[in-house]
Amino acid sequence: MDSTEELFRRLEQLNAVGAALSKERDINRLLEAVLVAAKTITHADGGTLYRMTDDRSALRFEILRTDSLHIALGGTTGNTIHFPDLSLVDDQGKPNDSMVAVYAAIHDQTVNIADAYTAAGFDFSGTREFDERTGYRSQSFLTVPMKNHEGEIIGVLQLINALEPGAGRVVAFSAADQRLTESLASQAAIALTNRLLIDQLEKLFESFINLINLAIDEKSPYTGGHCQRVPALTMMLAEAVDATTEGPLAAFCMDDHDRYELKIAGLLHDCGKVTTPVHVVDKATKLQTIFDRIHLIDTRFEVLKRDAEIAALRQQLALREKKQGPAESAIQQALAEQLRAFDADREFLRRANIGSESMQEADQQRVRAIGDEYRWRNVDGVTAAFLSADEIENLTIRAGTLTQKEREIINYHIVATIKMLEQLPWPRHLKNVPEYAGGHHERMDGKGYPRGLTREQMSIQARTMGIADIFEALTARDRPYKQGMKLSQALKILANFKQNGHIDPDLFDVFIKQKVYRRYAEQFLDPAQIDTVDETTLLT
Repeated sequence: MDSTEELFRRLEQLNAVGAALSKERDINRLLEAVLVAAKTITHADGGTLYRMTDDRSALRFEILRTDSLHIALGGTTGNTIHFPDLSLVDDQGKPNDSMVAVYAAIHDQTVNIADAYTAAGFDFSGTREFDERTGYRSQSFLTVPMKNHEGEIIGVLQLINALEPGAGRVVAFSAADQRLTESLASQAAIALTNRLLIDQLEKLFESFINLINLAIDEKSPYTGGHCQRVPALTMMLAEAVDATTEGPLAAFCMDDHDRYELKIAGLLHDCGKVTTPVHVVDKATKLQTIFDRIHLIDTRFEVLKRDAEIAALRQQLALREKKQGPAESAIQQALAEQLRAFDADREFLRRANIGSESMQEADQQRVRAIGDEYRWRNVDGVTAAFLSADEIENLTIRAGTLTQKEREIINYHIVATIKMLEQLPWPRHLKNVPEYAGGHHERMDGKGYPRGLTREQMSIQARTMGIADIFEALTARDRPYKQGMKLSQALKILANFKQNGHIDPDLFDVFIKQKVYRRYAEQFLDPAQIDTVDETTLLT
């Protein structure tokens, strides 16, 4: 019988274990901690923790330990348990009461057996076979059901061979052992149920986030990959910073809560794009709206050519009676030159319609000149300007395919993201999600948007996401308006951004030194994009 002092010591152990279980986030570690704690408190040599299968038809082996045989299976060991599940019913469909663990689960009853070899009512043939193979002697058993807050059996905790402290011989589990183990099983069931409920809520929440990203995917296949790649790259860079032990970022560290918070922020960083019109997101050419309006201009050129040919034919017909061959030839030549001019201007506008890194001022003036000089008869027979003011505005876009108004529409997605995220009642461990997600378009020099924050006003996580967002956009190969850049080109641009105050210089250095860009490229980029990178020039 335990002394009062020993009993208090074991109660303190039980309380400490209960507190530890409530903090454990990983299911495998939680289950392992339950079994190890039960073995420690009862001085058991071995034990098994079973969980009820999802269909509640059997008990599944989760964790198995036998210290004297050096057996450690399941849990965090990585060693798979190959024993079959214990069915709750036998071949005749009756309760499988011969299995002690199943009996405890079915009847919600603790079973304390002093010696399995002499116990009546249970089938220990499998235990005897195990003993014969290993030379072990399974003797005392303590089998305790685990029940959640709704009264459902969710598992069974079974301990084997209680060892007498000091003597080391196998003894029966005492009444105190049984009460302590039942108390531990109750705490463990609550901790496990809470952890499972939290996991389910987190999965539901992440599924909802993925639903938002799916909605963005359905609107535009060109941005869906972005919503997945930016979080992945953000976490790669954040982990690299967390592993840094020297330099200005050496103090940065993350725990599991921090990682989850940043992951969620990454997944939601562009949720505001659900409000962005798809014709702006997918604008592949300057004149594209619901369709590419360059084809309307093609039609107008055909009308100009038709009218020019008709005018030339009329002039030639007027000369037929006078039979002025040279004059007819001159008209034909003038027509040919005019048609060539039309074709040249038409081809020029088609080229101008494709967005580029920089449109020259002379080319912009040529667009305006074509709009001013040409006139065409529209479907109503009315002579009209060849290019509308809107078409001229779009065709003279200096860089890319978006007008200033359209850029403002695109940029508004980050405002919408912040508004959406700030409406949610974030729990304490996710309270920074709006700040992390809403800061990826800010600049270190305060010239970013939407709030014009400086480097000192931003978290490292938000600055990390800013680099990930830019690098993904530069290297993405699923955009309608450009090809994905090669590594060397994208990193050169990032290096310039570092110099001009756009991105965080310390994070960029980690990005290069820890070869985060290379790991990302190998996972997400086309092999043709992965070229040689001179890191020394990037870090100067």
